Formats: sequence, structure tokens, C-alpha cells
Amino acid sequence: MIAIGEASRQSGVGIETIRYYEREGIVPKPVRASNNRRLYSAEDVGRLRFLKKCRDLGFRLADAKTLLDLSEGDGKDCRIVKELAVLHISYLRAKISELRRLETALYELTANCDSGNVSCPMLSQLRSANDR
Repeated sequence: MIAIGEASRQSGVGIETIRYYEREGIVPKPVRASNNRRLYSAEDVGRLRFLKKCRDLGFRLADAKTLLDLSEGDGKDCRIVKELAVLHISYLRAKISELRRLETALYELTANCDSGNVSCPMLSQLRSANDR
């Protein structure tokens, strides 16, 4: 059994995030030592690593919790996992498309910039009432 700092180090999840996950019921509350300090098992650290990997892939916390629950269940329903992943891919594609639009808009704004101008065209465009 290890303390929260070591659980954080081993899992890559911040201490405050671990506490948040516990408060919100995303992970079970750990056992407590006689001095009331949290103690984590290898299984607890494994859950935290699992959640971190899901979050690193961009899954919403609710979806990461669902995947964690599925991974610990007897059924391990692959169909549900695939549905979540396919929805997440759709979300990512939409986000990528939006980021490309933002990149293009910013490129257009900066294309008119000329170092040494007294009046910056980009700032003027951003101040204008016209939305792009």
C-alpha cells in the first residue's frame, strides 16, 4: 500500500485530480491508515492509469468512467466500447475541422501584418464589428 503522492507519481495523475475522482465517485475511496492518510493498492493505481490514458486520448471524464466500469465488469461489452470510440472519433473530427477553420482565419488575419506599420491590420480587424 502506498500514499497518495506515490500513487500520483506511479499513475501520472495529479494529487488534486485523484482527490477529485474520489469525491465524484469516479474511483472508489481508498482505505485509510490509522493516521487517516489515504493508502492505495496496485489496483487503485491501475484504475488511475486507465483513466489517465482515456483522458490523454481526449475522452470526456464521463466516458472514461464508463470505460473504466466496463473494463472492470464481467461482460466487458466490446460493442459499447466501440460505440463510445466511434462517437469520440466523430467529436475529434469535428474539433479538427474547427481548428483548421481557426487556423485559416488566423492566417488570413496575420497575412496582412507588416512589421513596422503604425496601425496593425490584425488588431483593426479584430476590433471591427464584422464577424468572420
